[in-house]
Amino acid sequence: NERNNVKGKFLSFAAGVNNSLEFIYAVSFISPEQAQKNYDAEIAGKSFEVLKQSAKSSWEDVLGQIKVKGGTEAQKRTFYTALYRCYERMVDITEDGQYYSNYDGKVHQTDRKFYVDDWSWDTYLAHHPLRIILKPEMEADMIQSYVLMYEQSGWIPTFPVLWGDNPCMNGFHSTISILDAYRKGITNFDTEKAYEGMKKNSLEATMLPWKNGVMCSLDSVYHEKGYYPALHPGEPETVAQVHSFEKRQSVAVTLGHSYDDWALAQMAKELGKTDDYNYFLPKADNYKNLYNKTKGFFMPRDADGQWIDIDPKFDGGMGGRDYYDENNGWTYLWQVQHDLGGLIELLGGKKAFEERLDQLFREGLDRSKYETWAKFPDFTGIVGQYSMGNEPSFHIPYLYNLTGSPWKTQKKIRMLLDAWYSDNIFGIPGDEDGGGMSAFIVFSSMGFYPLTPGMPVYTIGSPLFEEVTISLPNGKTFTVSAPGGTGINKYIQNASLNGKSLETPFFTHKDLMAGGVLKLEMGPYPNKNWGIASTPQ
Repeated sequence: NERNNVKGKFLSFAAGVNNSLEFIYAVSFISPEQAQKNYDAEIAGKSFEVLKQSAKSSWEDVLGQIKVKGGTEAQKRTFYTALYRCYERMVDITEDGQYYSNYDGKVHQTDRKFYVDDWSWDTYLAHHPLRIILKPEMEADMIQSYVLMYEQSGWIPTFPVLWGDNPCMNGFHSTISILDAYRKGITNFDTEKAYEGMKKNSLEATMLPWKNGVMCSLDSVYHEKGYYPALHPGEPETVAQVHSFEKRQSVAVTLGHSYDDWALAQMAKELGKTDDYNYFLPKADNYKNLYNKTKGFFMPRDADGQWIDIDPKFDGGMGGRDYYDENNGWTYLWQVQHDLGGLIELLGGKKAFEERLDQLFREGLDRSKYETWAKFPDFTGIVGQYSMGNEPSFHIPYLYNLTGSPWKTQKKIRMLLDAWYSDNIFGIPGDEDGGGMSAFIVFSSMGFYPLTPGMPVYTIGSPLFEEVTISLPNGKTFTVSAPGGTGINKYIQNASLNGKSLETPFFTHKDLMAGGVLKLEMGPYPNKNWGIASTPQ
């Protein structure tokens, strides 16, 4: 229809007849005929109330997989709405045993689900690891979907959306998620083809943020010298492929790909590819090439190897994108999840490492909030220079578990959950990213977190609830028991796993999937002797 020069479809109905309108529709990415089939198979003849109750029952099954006791009603609302949002992505687009893929523009027959819509820069940290625990078969289908996208397009995507890869942010972090799943027992995907794509990304694809395609001259510098080259302040861009807004993000790219290549090396090892393991493992140390000992930060260098003198707190243009990405040098100081032992050594040992963590949370802005957020609008949920509202910060409060003060992790986690995740409109301090941030809430509220995806180990925080029970897909249950744990009693006094004393704030994925009870004795003051026995790296 056309009305007032506006093209579109219009529905009209008599006013005042009743106050509700029931509109039933079905969609298909394949054809109108398939949409009709979807309608007939899924909703034909069913009332709104019937469909509503069916959806409610399905969500009760999903959300009921984790049961909590204790805590406040507000904390429960925050927890379960976060768990709900963790199922926003990825999205299954199979229809009647087939799916349309815009990665090759074809309709494919399939006997398993094909998923799209994932934001791996955000989701590799906690979202994929949570799903590995709760829905490993679903995670396997999602990883196989990545593999199929590689077969259809020639690249493993970074942000695989419905219409193809949207190369947001930086890094090939799907490599990390694939390793993490494999090491946690998920092997129901084409591992050889997945590895082929992971390796091709590392060796042939450009690392430029927000760009797809083959390598450019900047990537050649990275492969030759072990860091992504940066420009000096005010120096004009010389490489046409660089995104005009996103810039080079040289430090962020170097740190991110150090982790990616570590994961690639580890996957090579898992698959018995010794030569590849020996080739890629040294690349995991590339982050060290940008550590400026004098400044005490990861700093940019130009293509000739000269340091570029900047203020890591505020320089780099909008979002610090010339050198970092959405966050400043304080955030990127800790972006070495794959080699935390090496980072501790760079910073001068455990005591110095802990002191820098302390300073992170109390370091001032040195300028107004107005000026800060005008330049760093994604730097939100601020505590000192810590940004709770952005994904690169998620693991940072757990780093105290690598020092002599695990009690500081317990204190910080409780403070951050209380301050930034209330059950109202202020309860998400940054971009939620389709479950990326919600998964942090779910893990941290349960009392543990995947510090380094790719290592099948969890580190312990401070649970919000007195009891959390996960019904595992293998029929077993894993319970975090913290009797008496409240807003006051947030510090761990002692811990045990299945009745055996636990002296370190870590346990394995194997421990979790075997079922059992992690019991935490809670108290109002820190036990500064608990949890300092050992670390996983």
